[in-house]
Amino acid sequence: MDARNVGERITYFREKSGMTKNKLASKAGVSPTYIYQVENGEKCPTVEYMDYICFGLGMTLADFFTEESEPSGLDDELLRKVRELSPDEKQALLTLLNRK
Repeated sequence: MDARNVGERITYFREKSGMTKNKLASKAGVSPTYIYQVENGEKCPTVEYMDYICFGLGMTLADFFTEESEPSGLDDELLRKVRELSPDEKQALLTLLNRK
């Protein structure tokens, strides 16, 4: 996958989750300029920075690079809301979901 393809996928996932470039940059801990350059294929992020971006998108590196873009059968609105949760809120949600 070349820099242009990586950028296109980042744009796809960012737009699908309803995030602006600034919001993704903030969540990923990188500059908005960097997100712009990556999405336009001007820069190819290192694995470390891809991990930051994927965290900002609410997904893992493995999810990003698989053929299927999202787990099938899940509601996009629910996924968007889960992505917006803080790490503590995500842990609380997991605890709630794992109760028997």
